[in-house]
Amino acid sequence: MTTDVIVVGAGPTGLMLACELALAGVRPLIVERRPEPQRDSRALTLHPRSVELMDLRGLAPRFLAAGTTVPGWHFAGLRTRLDFTALDSRHAYTLFIAQARTEALLAERAGELGVGILRGHETVDVRQDADGVEVEIRGPGGRRTLRAAYAVGCDGGHSLVRTAAGIGFPGTDETLTGVLGDFETLDRADPGLQRAQARGVLVAPLEDGATRLVYLDPARMRVPSREPVTLEEFRTSLTDICGSDCGIGRPRWLSRFGNASRVADRYRAGRILLAGDAAHIHFPAGGQGLNTGLQDAANLGWRLAAEVNGWAPPGLLDGYDAERRPVGAAVVENTEVQTLLAELLLVPRYAGPGAALRRMLDEFLNVSEVNRNLAAQVSALGTAYPARHPDADPLEGRRMPDVGLTAAGSSAGRVYELAGRGRFLLLDFAGDEALPPAVAAGWSGRVEAVAVTEWDPHRELAGAAEVLVRPDGHVAWASRTGDTAVRRAERTRALTAWAGAPGTGS
Repeated sequence: MTTDVIVVGAGPTGLMLACELALAGVRPLIVERRPEPQRDSRALTLHPRSVELMDLRGLAPRFLAAGTTVPGWHFAGLRTRLDFTALDSRHAYTLFIAQARTEALLAERAGELGVGILRGHETVDVRQDADGVEVEIRGPGGRRTLRAAYAVGCDGGHSLVRTAAGIGFPGTDETLTGVLGDFETLDRADPGLQRAQARGVLVAPLEDGATRLVYLDPARMRVPSREPVTLEEFRTSLTDICGSDCGIGRPRWLSRFGNASRVADRYRAGRILLAGDAAHIHFPAGGQGLNTGLQDAANLGWRLAAEVNGWAPPGLLDGYDAERRPVGAAVVENTEVQTLLAELLLVPRYAGPGAALRRMLDEFLNVSEVNRNLAAQVSALGTAYPARHPDADPLEGRRMPDVGLTAAGSSAGRVYELAGRGRFLLLDFAGDEALPPAVAAGWSGRVEAVAVTEWDPHRELAGAAEVLVRPDGHVAWASRTGDTAVRRAERTRALTAWAGAPGTGS
């Protein structure tokens, strides 16, 4: 074997996945077509759940130092904002940070973990057999073949890995396109700029002093995304929209993007898996694409590492598709709704009713429960995976609350500070003295048992005796029974179901 896992694509998803694998003791190798890291940034935000994932690994301070936070976000550009501060998270905000910066920080972390990145090498074929995968690549030195136990396609919407694996990509072709441009010069005193924003043009300052403008032009919104954007077109469209070209000049990046929406019909085909845009694509409404990819990686990393390390229980790796494909489908549906709400205003026949519909939805978003529900969806803080059994504890599948606590033998002051090594956490709130030696004897290196002596009250933890937290921060199992013998039997079953048979693997 050349390595344990070959990750095709060094975007945010591929880098995040490689970091998770390396943290779990697996040897990943990233193969990237581009010779240098991407300079331009299609995405500009991290949503609350993505920041939480960074926090779980002790990386949040790096990202916060490189970005700017705002307390909410939008849905389809409606005037009533989504209030993330109403959600239960220490990171209830949007973090504005360019995708290129996110990639740089993840690449830095990958380097610290010893992850190799083979840049300037294009993947041209992927094959698999019963024992592994072969990835044929082409680079400056010609063609060669790499071999690994698994391969993961994080290579975007036109994924070669997905095609080679024979995985279908059903959905809809683009019917609408938008345009973005990053400009080094812009006349901020031009009154047309304010009119442009009032008419739906996104104006976003970038960290290096440039400014991004994004718009939908009714006269050009059916132009195929493959057609290049020119500065002349951009100026003409802006003038049509707001009566001025706003003094734009010195374009650094011009791009056209479409609303093609697709979800892979499976995220796994044998030893080949998909994550990020290789698994789902959609119009970039609400900035959810990059975030969904990061969350794919967090869900897949520990499962795949368990397979490679030899302790995965039956069905653990298949759980990635079972949990994340419905999430991908929900994000696609969510963005299609947002796209429709924008497009209606641009079609003369529906502009009036479309505006009325948007006003109605604005009113709905003033209802706190409605706003909170939609904010939970867009932020991904509301993502909850199905419990294994109908009578499971309500916590199972949900995000573990990051409560403040005091843990025996640890300086950690909250749950997430215990999760930096990427293992299962078994939190003991009941003081069972037999718990630590039992876990150490059966699941050493996979599960960390933590005796919690004090903790902040939280409604979801009321009466909890033990909670098993997965490496991605979701709850695998929880028990509230006061019967120690019953709880110990439940614990053993849960640990075996999630972390493998006792004494197996590394």
